Amino acid sequence: MAAPDNVISYFPRDADFATLSEIVEAARAGLPPDVRDFLDGGAGRELTLRRNRQAFERWAYRPRIMTGNGAPDLTTSFLGVSLGLPILTAPFGADGLFHPEGHCAVARANAAEGAASIVPEAGTHAVEAVAAAAPVAARIAQIHPMGRPSNFAAMLRRIEDAGYGAVCVTVDCPTVGWREGTRHNRFDPDPAVLTGNYPVGGPVALDEVFGQLFTRTEPDWTWAELGERMAATRLPWMAKGILTAEAASAAVDAGASAVLVSNHGGRQLDGAPAALEQLPEVAAAIAGRAQIALDSGIRSGTDVVTALALGADVVVIGRLAAYGLAAAGEAGVRRIHQLLREEMRTVLTLLGAGSVRDLGPDFLQKAQP
Repeated sequence: MAAPDNVISYFPRDADFATLSEIVEAARAGLPPDVRDFLDGGAGRELTLRRNRQAFERWAYRPRIMTGNGAPDLTTSFLGVSLGLPILTAPFGADGLFHPEGHCAVARANAAEGAASIVPEAGTHAVEAVAAAAPVAARIAQIHPMGRPSNFAAMLRRIEDAGYGAVCVTVDCPTVGWREGTRHNRFDPDPAVLTGNYPVGGPVALDEVFGQLFTRTEPDWTWAELGERMAATRLPWMAKGILTAEAASAAVDAGASAVLVSNHGGRQLDGAPAALEQLPEVAAAIAGRAQIALDSGIRSGTDVVTALALGADVVVIGRLAAYGLAAAGEAGVRRIHQLLREEMRTVLTLLGAGSVRDLGPDFLQKAQP
């Protein structure tokens, strides 16, 4: 029996996805098995992949009752970017595997829902194309510290010229992690899903930039070298892939305005700790010196709130955004944000927090085993 029009319905009446898990299930059902395994999987025995989820279970909330707060405020800002909710989408590469419009669709969804994009260097669409698709949301562009410095400098200039407001430097990927699943599947995607910024016949070939990921013949850059090369841009930058206080401090000393606490979603160094476990250490090391983002393991609005309470200013969603993209393109990513927003508002209200900016460790305690 349908509810009368004057009765509030607490459940979706339309055909929208009602839960995040429905979106994940739809995405996984629609993807080819090897692409699904590529998206789902992690490095090695997937210890770190599992730790990322388990870490959230070790925290319990300490709610405040009868606070007199109104509707919770989810707005914030990060690296000068105004946000309607404290969420960025990750620069996951090979985005054309999940939907032909890839990060162009992600950016449009972000613009509609108040999130912002970190646009990948190894993506299907050029940074210029994604910026043109949704200039309000395509605010941060990714770059990797490898290859010839002249190529690195040229990409920085492209990022500036395309109108981006900040740069994300991925520092935890000097080589590709040992991924058993993709090796078992002999996974070999069409290079076109990776060459948006470095098309065949262009001035710079893809392997000139990313060849080091596979050949491992060149030494890693140092923090001093990265700082010197990033000084060539006027844009603020974030170091992505930070897991220790030492690395966080080194990034800030090199000029970073933000750090992204991340283990690459468990896809790089298997055996690394969960990103959430490391967040308090990083927050203590750079308190007041730089902003902090967190990725790796975010699967719900509750997870977002926990990460913010432990010291993150924003979270970055990778797999969730890719699942939304695979399930329903731009509409799927929008629905991811809508469900996260609804859940965050519910959790903040029950916690007695007036805004995401009010969150802190005093809203948490260690959960009993």
